[in-house]
Amino acid sequence: MTRAKILGTGRGLPERVVTNDDLAEFLDTSDTWIRERTGICQRRIAAKETLLELCEEAARQAMDQSGVEAGELDMIIAATLTADHPLPNLSSSLQRVLGADNAVCFDLSAACSGFIFALTTAQMYIQSGHAKKVLVLGGEILSKIMDWTDRSTCILFGDGAGAAVVGVSENEEGILAADLGSNGKKGSVLSLPGRPVENPFRPAEKGPEKCYVHMEGQEVFKFAVSQVPASIRKLLEESGKSIDDVDCFVLHQANLRIIRSAAKRLKAPEEKFFINMERYGNTSAASVPIALDEGIRSGRIKKGDLIVLSGFGGGLTWGSMLVQM
Repeated sequence: MTRAKILGTGRGLPERVVTNDDLAEFLDTSDTWIRERTGICQRRIAAKETLLELCEEAARQAMDQSGVEAGELDMIIAATLTADHPLPNLSSSLQRVLGADNAVCFDLSAACSGFIFALTTAQMYIQSGHAKKVLVLGGEILSKIMDWTDRSTCILFGDGAGAAVVGVSENEEGILAADLGSNGKKGSVLSLPGRPVENPFRPAEKGPEKCYVHMEGQEVFKFAVSQVPASIRKLLEESGKSIDDVDCFVLHQANLRIIRSAAKRLKAPEEKFFINMERYGNTSAASVPIALDEGIRSGRIKKGDLIVLSGFGGGLTWGSMLVQM
């Protein structure tokens, strides 16, 4: 069976760094309060960049590292819930700026699990023989959907983009297995209102005055600390691998307490978990690819390592992946 492999990665981040102290200037909060509850010290906020610009930077880095030219791309899959425009979609806009004229383009929405869903989709296209080189992105400008007067949400999130070029593996390396899931019954605990339907054929509806992210933090926490370890254990059991075989866990960077709880439930040493949320916060679909790229470029993740990628969040959705680098 043809196996898909990550050939290169990249990331794009806004220039503006916003610290916890910066937030304390207009919120009833403090660096200590945020740091102790979340593990976040600062985040990047798009003061001038568009999501397309951040994704282009991430894509070009991934293409440079992989040695893949834009014209070789068969497909571009972008995971996001904060595209610059509803139309054209983010992936088609990327096709234009990259010059990837041969690529089929579509966006995918699975919130913080989005990159894993998109990477799994790329894997399936490659395994089926319908694509040979796929550019996968996770990118968000979450700052535009935050209520900046609500300290329970806005302190958590940041902006950014991450990318991976996926191709055909020539050996046993690559994506070994994936586990995806959804629980729509609990979806309302992490939600974002949309526009009401407006047309001449139905009574006018009153929409929400403010379209911001709503989160029931405790419910999301309980979901994450139970579902993520379960997904990872299922993935390893089906692959005949153990926790000890894994060199590095790259989880969605939502909250340090969640990662520590997952490590405890998995009975895995915390040292095996890559963490960078202290500098970037929760970047939703961009979180896992940013961490993956940083892990690779810093030398923490090396060729031959067995790694676990795992995303979880809005939907409620989750996705885990076992990768031999």
